[in-house]
Amino acid sequence: MREARTMSFVATLGLTLIVAFGLAACGSGKKSAGPRKADEGLTGGVLVFSDDFEREALGDDWTQRSGKWRIVDGALHVQGDRNEGAWLNRPLPERVRIEFDARSESTDGDLKFEVFCTEPRHETGYIVILGGWNNTVSIIARRDEHGEDRKESDAQVTRGKVHRFVAVRTDDTLRWYVDGRFVLQYKDPDPVRGVFFGFNNWASMAFYDNLAIYQL
Repeated sequence: MREARTMSFVATLGLTLIVAFGLAACGSGKKSAGPRKADEGLTGGVLVFSDDFEREALGDDWTQRSGKWRIVDGALHVQGDRNEGAWLNRPLPERVRIEFDARSESTDGDLKFEVFCTEPRHETGYIVILGGWNNTVSIIARRDEHGEDRKESDAQVTRGKVHRFVAVRTDDTLRWYVDGRFVLQYKDPDPVRGVFFGFNNWASMAFYDNLAIYQL
């Protein structure tokens, strides 16, 4: 009798485990997307726009208002633009990786771009700055570069060095890398869905080059 009860208990336990694992695997019938990989979007994608600035004039792909943006020695150059910006006349994909080279010849650093803007205008999307405020802080900000919700890092510009910038967004989080290293991310429960990208500048002597935009 004891053996029979033991066999019944084992069978019941086995059935319970099978049901439990089955429910865990199936859930409500929806597949789980799983956690996002930290390096998602850093490779792959389809190149939808590139610019090496190997020409004399800025051209029809770009719009500027200040007249301070020009091409010098195969790079886009600016100084003292006061946040007017040079704006790309091509819409960004929703899932995107943006890569470019950036160099400052000023001791105050301050290399800057804006992304997912709803208008080709300063502070209408996300503002990303390496070595801002006299090379003391780097940020990602949402619509207000002085906002209390901005994300900050102590990353700095090295004067005269060509820094490689990479920005990736595949969901609700904008991730930013410089020279192959993660700098900051901005996770936004209500992401700005604008399509404009631009380089920007306040006063530093800045150069931008080798822009590549990939749809992910």
